[in-house]
Amino acid sequence: MKILMRSGIILAGGEARRAGGREKYFFSHCGATFISLLVSTLNEIVDEVIIVVRDTDQCHRFSEIAGVRVVPDRHKGRGPVGGIHAGVCEAEGDFLFAVACDMPCVSGDVIDYLFHAAEGFDAAIPRWENGMTEPLHAVYRRQALVRRFAGTEARSMRDLMSGLSVNYVDCDLLRRFDPELLTFTNINNEEDYIRLRAVYPEE
Repeated sequence: MKILMRSGIILAGGEARRAGGREKYFFSHCGATFISLLVSTLNEIVDEVIIVVRDTDQCHRFSEIAGVRVVPDRHKGRGPVGGIHAGVCEAEGDFLFAVACDMPCVSGDVIDYLFHAAEGFDAAIPRWENGMTEPLHAVYRRQALVRRFAGTEARSMRDLMSGLSVNYVDCDLLRRFDPELLTFTNINNEEDYIRLRAVYPEE
C-alpha cells in the first residue's frame, strides 16, 4: 500500500490591514510567534511545510525559520486562492493542509483527522452547524487542485470548493480532539488579539 505524502501550506501573504498594519504571523502567543507555533505543529503531522508570502522581499522575513520552504505568491490580488495556488505548484504531497497564518491554536490531532477524512475525496473541510465552512483550515488532494486551477479560474474560496468533491466534516465531531475547538481561533484584528492575550496571558 502506497504511503501518502502530506504537505502543510501556511498562507502568510495578507496585507495586515485589519491588524493595524502589523504582520499577524509575528504576533506572540504563549511565548512564541504565530508562525513558529504553526510550523511546530505542522512538522509533527506533515512531511513538508511551505509558507506562501506576498513577494520575494517578504521571503526574507522567514529566513530564520528552519525546515520550511518560503515561496512568493504567483498571482497578486487573488487572496487565499492565489496563495493556495502558489503552494500547490510547490508542494510534493498527495494531500495538503492549508491554513491561514493567523490561526495560532491549530490542533495536530484535528489536522491528522482531516487528512484521514480526505481520503476518497478531493477535500475534507470542517463545517459548522449554521453551514459556515473553514476552507482555510482544511485538507485538499493536490491533484484535484491542480486540475481545478487548470480549469475555470477560481477567484474565491467558494469558487474553488464548487469544483471539488468535498467531505464536509461536522465541527462538533472534532471536539473529541479539541473540546473547545480552539483550533479554529482566528485573529482577524487587534481586538481579537487582545481577547486571546486575556485568555492566555504571557508567562
